[in-house]
Amino acid sequence: MIGKLFTKLTGIREAFSTVKKASPETIEDVLLQADVGVRYTSAILQKILKQKDDAQAVLKDEMIRLLSLPKPVMAGPPPHIIMVSGVNGSGKTTTAAKLANLYTQRGTVLMASGDTYRDAAYEQLGTWARRIGVEIVGSQKGQDAAAVVFDALAKATSKKIEYVIVDTAGRLHTRTDLMEELKKIMRVIVKFKDEGPDYNLLTVDSTLGQNSIQQARIFTEGIDLNGLILTKYDGTAKGGAIIPISNELRLPVLYLGIGEGVDDIVEFDPEDFVHALFE
Repeated sequence: MIGKLFTKLTGIREAFSTVKKASPETIEDVLLQADVGVRYTSAILQKILKQKDDAQAVLKDEMIRLLSLPKPVMAGPPPHIIMVSGVNGSGKTTTAAKLANLYTQRGTVLMASGDTYRDAAYEQLGTWARRIGVEIVGSQKGQDAAAVVFDALAKATSKKIEYVIVDTAGRLHTRTDLMEELKKIMRVIVKFKDEGPDYNLLTVDSTLGQNSIQQARIFTEGIDLNGLILTKYDGTAKGGAIIPISNELRLPVLYLGIGEGVDDIVEFDPEDFVHALFE
């Protein structure tokens, strides 16, 4: 993963590569420009000044520590359910397709087209499904999204499919009616799996930096999320916001989207990620 991240994270890696022998003041500037934020930048600098050690080594250790939140574990019998939510334009549907492609390396996959609001949403997801070579339970505009998810889970259960990727409609955090739809989908999933989705993931557009936190917080209040996917990470200079986003929401980052291709997604590992920034 380090090699792939090294070639993709040019926006943020260039800034962090300058801190090898930098002064605390320079490190502070780098962190703030990368959108780590005042709170976490101050905490990191305090550790650097207190330890009076190799500044880069301390910075690496602190970043790894801050990004090492406990991750959910897929438990129980299949189907394992991955539900993907997010605001409009966050790259949610493309991310769902990337996840489906990733999980074909581990077993059988079914996609559920739960976006019944956007024109041609099913057609877009269907194109991805055919390209990847996985089954899909489709939908029509205006259809009950929860019913689509129910049909998908019933099919996966009867056919012993191992992974179900549930795409949902993009929604603004201010749309209470659409947030209620997510809760309804959750209730359907609980009928098949008492604890809900194995991974209940929120896609966050990393180019927005910390500006995405308030939007994301509304989602955490509405449904029981357990992980984040940061999309468009290859094209952002605000990649340091991964620290406040994860810590303010108290959610681990599980995946990074690092390009437009179906293979441009990596499972997030804090140590690999941090080392890739400094190599």
